[in-house]
Amino acid sequence: GVTLSQEQLAVAKRRAAEAGVDAHVRFELIDYRNISGRFDRIVSVGMFEHVGPANYDAFFAKCRGLLEPDGVMLLHTIGKLGKPGTTDPWLDKYIFPGGYNPALSEIVAASEKSKLIAADVETLRLHYGYTVEHWLRACRERRADIVALYDERFYRMWEFYLAGAVTTFENGSGCNYQIQYIRERRTLPITRGYMAEAEARLTDGDWASGSRLVNHSLSR
Repeated sequence: GVTLSQEQLAVAKRRAAEAGVDAHVRFELIDYRNISGRFDRIVSVGMFEHVGPANYDAFFAKCRGLLEPDGVMLLHTIGKLGKPGTTDPWLDKYIFPGGYNPALSEIVAASEKSKLIAADVETLRLHYGYTVEHWLRACRERRADIVALYDERFYRMWEFYLAGAVTTFENGSGCNYQIQYIRERRTLPITRGYMAEAEARLTDGDWASGSRLVNHSLSR
């Protein structure tokens, strides 16, 4: 895994060690544009929102260059329902400087230029709203701890952000997009059945069987 955050790097390493998988994974503090090599799987989670429209073409070109011809990429990003918009000035100043939540049309238009095939597109319409509700509840329950760690002003700012996010994702234009990309059209099965089968295995906690199922499905 790669990140530009020292804090995220430390947490990732700690959690891997706690899970007993630190010998099998590696995390690096590096800009994705400086990564070299080829990968059979690429997963981008919560990062595309910070790339910015001006850099979309370069982002997808880099991803295509890193992806094996028969590889699969998953892009998970906060997005906007409907047509492209702008970033709220308050969010840009206090929460996500330089951040931008893209419309689906902006994402696909950019990825098409790199000849990546959008094999599957999932729009998570309410999921993130429910998630942020839990975050807001936890934030309020731990108010004293947050104020002690930062200050009252920070707490009010963060609570306001989370409360607004709940409204945006449950009643406004906010959503999450999960887009599966491939380079070659024959890389994946032609129907979605393999996804449900693998998910059922993984949900049951049979990780080993789930992995075998995915590998088997991809080889069909």
